[in-house]
Amino acid sequence: MTQVWHGPGGGGSGSTDRRIHSLLSAPAGIMWIQVRTMDGKVAHSVGSLSRLTKVEELREKIQELFHVEPGRQRLFYRGKQMEDGHTLFDYDVRLNDTIQLLVRQNLMPPPPSSSSSNQERDSELSDTDSGYCLGQSESDKSSTSGEVAAEADRNAGLADEAVCDETELGLYKANEYVDARDTDVGSWFEAKVVRVTKKPPSQDTPSSSTSSQDTPSSSASSQDTPCSSTSSQDAPCSSTSSQEAPCSSTSTLEEDDDVIYHVTYDDYPEYGVVQMSSQNVRARAREIIRWQELKEGQEVMLNYNPDSPKERGFWYDAVITRKNQTRTSRELYANVRLGSGSLSNCRIMFVDEVFKIERPGEGAPMVENPVKRKNKPFCDKCKDNPSKPCHECSCSLCGSKQDPDKQLMCDDCDHAFHLYCLNPPLTSVPTETEWFCPKCRNDASEVVLAGEKLKESKKKSKMASATSSSQRDWGKGMACVGRTKECTIVPSNHYGPIPGIPVGTMWRFRVQVSESGVHRPHVAGIHGRSNDGAYSLVLSGGYEDDVDNGESFTYTGSGGRDLSGNKRTAEQSCDQKLTNTNRALALNCSAPINERKGAEAKDWRSGKPVRVVRNVKGRKHSKYAPTEGNRYDGIYKVVRYWPEKGKSGFLVWRYLLRRDDEEPGPWTKKGKNRIKQLGLTMQYPEGYLEALAKKEKEKENRKRPTEEAEEKDEEEEEEEDFTSPRKSKRRSKSEGACSPRVTPKKTKVEPYSLTAQQKALIKQDQSNTKFWTEILKSLKDGPKFLNKVEETFQCICCQELVFRPITTVCQHNVCKNCLDRSFRAQVFSCPACRRELGRNYSMKVNQPLQAILTQLFPGYGNGR
Repeated sequence: MTQVWHGPGGGGSGSTDRRIHSLLSAPAGIMWIQVRTMDGKVAHSVGSLSRLTKVEELREKIQELFHVEPGRQRLFYRGKQMEDGHTLFDYDVRLNDTIQLLVRQNLMPPPPSSSSSNQERDSELSDTDSGYCLGQSESDKSSTSGEVAAEADRNAGLADEAVCDETELGLYKANEYVDARDTDVGSWFEAKVVRVTKKPPSQDTPSSSTSSQDTPSSSASSQDTPCSSTSSQDAPCSSTSSQEAPCSSTSTLEEDDDVIYHVTYDDYPEYGVVQMSSQNVRARAREIIRWQELKEGQEVMLNYNPDSPKERGFWYDAVITRKNQTRTSRELYANVRLGSGSLSNCRIMFVDEVFKIERPGEGAPMVENPVKRKNKPFCDKCKDNPSKPCHECSCSLCGSKQDPDKQLMCDDCDHAFHLYCLNPPLTSVPTETEWFCPKCRNDASEVVLAGEKLKESKKKSKMASATSSSQRDWGKGMACVGRTKECTIVPSNHYGPIPGIPVGTMWRFRVQVSESGVHRPHVAGIHGRSNDGAYSLVLSGGYEDDVDNGESFTYTGSGGRDLSGNKRTAEQSCDQKLTNTNRALALNCSAPINERKGAEAKDWRSGKPVRVVRNVKGRKHSKYAPTEGNRYDGIYKVVRYWPEKGKSGFLVWRYLLRRDDEEPGPWTKKGKNRIKQLGLTMQYPEGYLEALAKKEKEKENRKRPTEEAEEKDEEEEEEEDFTSPRKSKRRSKSEGACSPRVTPKKTKVEPYSLTAQQKALIKQDQSNTKFWTEILKSLKDGPKFLNKVEETFQCICCQELVFRPITTVCQHNVCKNCLDRSFRAQVFSCPACRRELGRNYSMKVNQPLQAILTQLFPGYGNGR
């Protein structure tokens, strides 16, 4: 925020003051933005704009600064490509926003030297550089030939596979029930052998002929690739338990390694035939081991759910570590093998469903009446109950499980929908490859592609400016540019002063007052709610009936004017009513509401506080108004309110407000001294003075040469009058001061003072001693001390001042609600440094820190 000191009384003397006054009193209707190239190397400020500036007009201004023709400019704002025919308002471009510039390459080829070279260039383009795949380069041709060769090899492999298809191959034959292992997570699924083939000599691993969905438990892997782990789980016969049966002969296993099993899953027929290596296929488990027969170190197959250990899951190999039995319960613990790793000491919930692992060649082949095991239900909500309606695994609209052949799956959310449940219903399955439900479908008519114009906004089409026939450019006002930031230190319904904003703070424009949180509406004079009260008001002399005495003033309510057609003000045309903001201001009076006669408070100091801002427009009626911009004058209370007929002849509501603030008024001698001590200066929007100076420079450059020559002659004559070198030196200094960037000598700022209680609380906050040591160094900067506190104790999650702070072991401060939210999301680490805190971390609120922040920023926790 740019600041220039003018003092509470403003003014100065001489040509310097006249130059500064002419510069700052220039029309406020200017808007500027930043334009930056995509690489960020070049950036310029573009001024003299309006919200109604056309994009093509902006291109011309950019051409003057970047020397890029409009036809080669691609402008981007918030991810949208700006097109001609629209305005900055259409794209919601605001004050000092940044627009990115991408320069199109000049694709015009050089003039041809001869017809022969032209033909050569055309042939080269058609072969390699056309970009439309009309020809191929040598590398492309070689790669294509390689693909053809690879395809031929695959076909040859398939031919070999067909030749090697024999019924005598492998340990397990066709139509035999087996268990097949998912190589990703190590779980076993019930399957059936369809056929057995011999592995081709050139193929080290089984061919991945199926898609990535060929595994029932993982959609990102394929069952065709054998498990690459060298752990014992890949060789079921390598058990270390002495109780296990001896394995088959080594020669039989070696012969089985050259075999590929083509299997189908019992519970997942939609995956079709899957190719499996011999390491991932074994005989179907059929024998349940009783509790008494379970021993430590025994290798078994059991049911476990790694995500929810207390619920049913899939079937894994495991080694029993211990078992405990009491009178009422039985506990079984095992090391569960998951893919290439394992989980140690997992408690097994289903102790009566532990199966013996069938070793190769031990039992008779199972070709009928296989043992059916219980698996994890496909739907966790209905537990695969066919009679229970479910909106998760069945139709998302009706929940019915009937007519599965008439259900459509959304390709985005994966929910099912009956054809007849849709609105409008469908008669048949769509022929498109992708289908999206009404919630996931994007309306193609609402999508704006690059190079297309914006769609008409419903909100903007209802604005008064959209239907107005006036040609007035309303987009130059500062109230139209919108806020660039928002006050979040206190909620919008906060009563009383804003922390960090002392009495006497000055802003050039109302939009800055809104950004500070002192008075949030851009135009309205009263900020309040009819069921709560008024929080702030602006005294700008809009009514001739108002009387301002400094410490007290009478204020006229709002309404009673015809503001149709986007008008900001008009003559009084009807009676005012005690509704909306008028009623809100009346609620601040410490008296029962009376909508007919008004009311007067017996104890006016007990009423609700109102922040009062005086505007320069009130200078024509009041000597207490500022000479420039807006000024915060402190807290006032409503003494009484009443209806009366104004000078316009219509009924208006009047309010008497009286000052109730410990800080002195900025028009008093004490108030002026306090403003100097705090170093309060006029605050301008970022880039405002630079934009004004640039505009002034453009005006000077447009002067006629004759006028410049006349001014030069006058300056030479004036210089001749100054014969003393000391005077000429003094004069040159005064001329240099006319630049708004040159600031006078800084006055000594009054340090921020802490109370004894605040110092004691800071001392109690031992967890943040390092932070407070650094913060206390900024006490000499006055009000900036609060900015330092707010910056230091900002929550990394919500980016606000910490509320109910938790100081972690790693010395970071986080809001308790934010840390609770993180723990509910199963993230048990510090949000700032990711240090592990643990699931059972004790969230103890740092009470000393909370107390000191509440004193420094009163009311900041309201609404949180």
